[in-house]
Amino acid sequence: MGENLFWVFIVAVIVGGMLIAFGGQREVGQKDWPVSVQWGYLALVIGGFGLLSNYMSFTAVMLVFVLVTGVVWALDKYLLAKKRAGEAGHFVEYSRGFFPVILVVFLLRSFLVEPFQIPSSSMRPGLVVGDFILVNKFAYGIRVPVLNNVIVPVGKVSRGDVVVFNYPPNPKVNYIKRVIGLAGDVVEYRNKRLTINGKAVPDEKDGTYDYLEQSLGTIHNDQFKEVMDGKAYKVLNIPDAPVVALGQVSEFPYRDQCQYDDNGFVCKVPAGHYFMLGDNRDNSLDGRYWGFVDDKLMVGKAFLIWMNFGALSRIGTSIH
Repeated sequence: MGENLFWVFIVAVIVGGMLIAFGGQREVGQKDWPVSVQWGYLALVIGGFGLLSNYMSFTAVMLVFVLVTGVVWALDKYLLAKKRAGEAGHFVEYSRGFFPVILVVFLLRSFLVEPFQIPSSSMRPGLVVGDFILVNKFAYGIRVPVLNNVIVPVGKVSRGDVVVFNYPPNPKVNYIKRVIGLAGDVVEYRNKRLTINGKAVPDEKDGTYDYLEQSLGTIHNDQFKEVMDGKAYKVLNIPDAPVVALGQVSEFPYRDQCQYDDNGFVCKVPAGHYFMLGDNRDNSLDGRYWGFVDDKLMVGKAFLIWMNFGALSRIGTSIH
């Protein structure tokens, strides 16, 4: 979170608290609390959500709100309401109102479908900046929220899947890439060609692909059609670009499982992990730079573009 945004959330919490404290009481016979109180709770929720997001994942923040409002709801329903002579205060009322809504959203995002926005060009040509996609949360098993351990196995991660996961160097951030290697696989990428366990991944030239990258101008790429485990998709590369920018390779867990040279790299995927690459091979910060993805960091399988305000024709496009 940027420093400016941090202070915006601080101000929202302070202003929200003041509006609630000095917003007045509900008039007799009125259903709603004063507008100042309503705006106060909105500011408090936005500010609190923003501040907590600086220290934990979106799912964890939602869980905090579910627990707080749920406890208030339960105490009021089974204890306080029986002892109360008059009406409940605004904190209790708003908690009771927020709880079922937040709970439903939390359950949907945790176990069924989660939305995600494409922030970069790393998955071109299949996914472009501005695509809003849906991610299947149970494709790889029903998981405990926050801890992300599989409690009910459903399906397994497969090579060629497009997946969303928590970025290993900073798990609060979500990334999207293509699964290239499973546990035990030897992944090799040299001279712009991919090899898995000693077998070259079939590819064929499929024309060129140009796109406008913000502040960089038009990027010209060769386009190829790859086929991995029966899944066909398109990838891009720039002929004169290096296979890997060696100066950008960081230290990461199981770094000794990878070997780099001027022509590319080879990595053996450790148990319980996956190796990811972006389809835009020369414009992707992916596994070659930060290593492997632990299964506990998996979010789900991307399957549909549901919106792109700049290109409405992309709505409803399946993700391959």
